[in-house]
Amino acid sequence: MPTPRTSKPKAAVVYNPLKVDLAKLKKTVNAAAKAADWATPIWFSTTLKDGGQGVTGSAIRRGVTMVIAAGGDGTVRSVAEALRGSGVSMAVVSAGTGNLLARNLDLPTTSIRDSIQIAFNGADRTIDLGMVEIVRDNNDHEEHAFLVMAGLGLDAKMIKNTSTKLKKAVGWLAYVDGIARSIPELRPVKLRYSVDGGPHRSLSAHTVIIGNCGSLPGGLLLMPEAQPDDGILDMAALIPRGRLGWLNIWNKIAWENGVLRKSVMGRRIIDLSKDVRDVRYAKGSDLNMIVDIPEEFQLDGDEFGLAKSVHAWVDAGSLIVRVHKPHSKAQLRAHSKEQARKTTTRG
Repeated sequence: MPTPRTSKPKAAVVYNPLKVDLAKLKKTVNAAAKAADWATPIWFSTTLKDGGQGVTGSAIRRGVTMVIAAGGDGTVRSVAEALRGSGVSMAVVSAGTGNLLARNLDLPTTSIRDSIQIAFNGADRTIDLGMVEIVRDNNDHEEHAFLVMAGLGLDAKMIKNTSTKLKKAVGWLAYVDGIARSIPELRPVKLRYSVDGGPHRSLSAHTVIIGNCGSLPGGLLLMPEAQPDDGILDMAALIPRGRLGWLNIWNKIAWENGVLRKSVMGRRIIDLSKDVRDVRYAKGSDLNMIVDIPEEFQLDGDEFGLAKSVHAWVDAGSLIVRVHKPHSKAQLRAHSKEQARKTTTRG
């Protein structure tokens, strides 16, 4: 009797036509799919009305094994939101300003070829998704996912005020101009928050950021303990005090978190140093925030309008991402030990 023919795995590509060189992308993806003995990829363009969720849903219904998200952070976030809990993996081709998820997962940010090689020849990594329910001033409710960070306050104002043309010209450095444009609006955000169902606490901060990952562009490490697969969300509140407040915050993020934590001696210095009160941390799997007046809100570097309350929670292990494959036996052993440690910690 003839042996039933095994169907080949199939990839879909969801791309932002304003961000990618489509001809180059198609040539690279089609060649890699053929070399890996995959079926011919199917292609979907994002639009103003569909940032990626709808077409990704169509790809899932067509039985794809993997969806390649090619575009900026908004495209990657939209694809991930649609892939949540589907079991279909996501690969990332970075073509944006921040490329936040790629930076946090040590994925390529400038090479289409390297990104596509990881897509077809890499390994699966299961990570968490952050989820938020936003309540608008008119009491409308919206639910969205985020991969890296969500925020209220100065960072959201900065994103709103950053020039799109400048981002195309100088990349993430355009956010410096966005900060300058936001200074006239600078005022503390007054809110009440609770973590994991605990008592509500009052807080006045210039920025409150909820993180599934910890790194920002430029090598800045905002949340040093944040991990994308630990089942926990981290929160950082920036509370500059006095004339040196913002300098203390910069020193904490750029020097202490970004430099000292990378060495044993540096971590000893941190342990012996007085903690910076201008940056306050918290963590949990469920966070509620209610602001006194509606505030600008952002998800993964995209503005999401005004919110009067935000409920954030973690959907642990709900997304599969294609990452570098461990090559050596030592790397494989280290990877296995790390997975075992995380399983034990979660248990």
